[in-house]
Amino acid sequence: MTSNSCFKIGFILGLVFVYTNAQEKVFNVHSYGAKADGRTDDSKALLNGWRDACKWNGKATLLIPLGEYMVNGAIFKGPCNGSAMTFEMKGVIKAPTDPKIFCNEYWIRFQYMNGLKIKGHGTFDGQGACAWGKHQCATPLPFTVGFYFINNLIVHDIHSNNSKGVHINVFNCTNGFFRHVKITAPDDSPNTDGIRIGYSNNIHIVDSNIGTGDDCISMVAGSQSINISGVTCGPGHGISIGSLGKLSKNDVVKDIHTKNCTFINTQNGVRIKTWASSMTGMATNITFEDIIMIKASNPILIDQQYCPTGNCKKQGSSVQVKEVTYKNIRGSSSSKVAVIFDCSDSHPCNGIIVKDINLVYNERDGPATSSACENAIGKATGIELPPSCLKMS
Repeated sequence: MTSNSCFKIGFILGLVFVYTNAQEKVFNVHSYGAKADGRTDDSKALLNGWRDACKWNGKATLLIPLGEYMVNGAIFKGPCNGSAMTFEMKGVIKAPTDPKIFCNEYWIRFQYMNGLKIKGHGTFDGQGACAWGKHQCATPLPFTVGFYFINNLIVHDIHSNNSKGVHINVFNCTNGFFRHVKITAPDDSPNTDGIRIGYSNNIHIVDSNIGTGDDCISMVAGSQSINISGVTCGPGHGISIGSLGKLSKNDVVKDIHTKNCTFINTQNGVRIKTWASSMTGMATNITFEDIIMIKASNPILIDQQYCPTGNCKKQGSSVQVKEVTYKNIRGSSSSKVAVIFDCSDSHPCNGIIVKDINLVYNERDGPATSSACENAIGKATGIELPPSCLKMS
């Protein structure tokens, strides 16, 4: 090989090296003035770093190193120029405790992006104890992190503690993947749902631990193709579909698969809830399988008389619940009635399949568990503990 050829090859390799490195860049929030002292508002530093990262024509990472970052509020907007954005959080991002600041719908929000990864073993600290039952906000308390209109979202190895309201809100997103997410709040913290999904499709939540004062995971109107597996839930209100039928017509939740999950000391297990006096809607093609209950109340529940305020008009729900399968659900119930299908008299539940249910009452020497059914049509096979009360289809 001639020296000229070697020079050409070296030049080309050099260009490839420069090009590759030019495509990946880290934007450290310390370079934008972040103090990381837990007191100074670092919102501007994070947003300025995001602005430059979003302009970068390649893979960009906004890095939040170890430390405590007070952030009064931030919206991280797209679309961005590069192929993907990474929000790498190693430190703790803390929410404000002043109600003059936190009385908003959201605290941290990501929106309008195609390709976003959140990672880093860091923590969102909502500091919710300052607000639970004490605030006078005109709107509901803010969620901790919101994902709005995002395609191709990955969230892994992230913690969310003590949100003032919902911890993670997923709205109008497609292709989302959550893994190794840990969410914690006291069991008496109000409305602190773990992950709330609406008008989104193809969302996966796997290998995560969620314990809150409300639903561990809730799937409301427009949730489609949601897959949940390997989730430990408790304390909390269980994994819920709904509530449906209160705010809009034709609420639909469909193609939901929950598998290999464990519920510990929860107020409910797997639940479908629709408002007693409701608009039209549907929940269909839903499967709960390979579930372990440990001292869970209401392990299996369809509640079409849902009315948390207690002053609803008594009439049949107009939300149709159908094609729901419960398979291999076992463990202990802290309620004597372990299976409740309280369905609408105007739109009875249809196509309910119950197979291999083995739920014992957790009180020693207590009575056997039982089932209660209203307007529920389907069939039961295999182990029946408690005995099925379904009306055969």
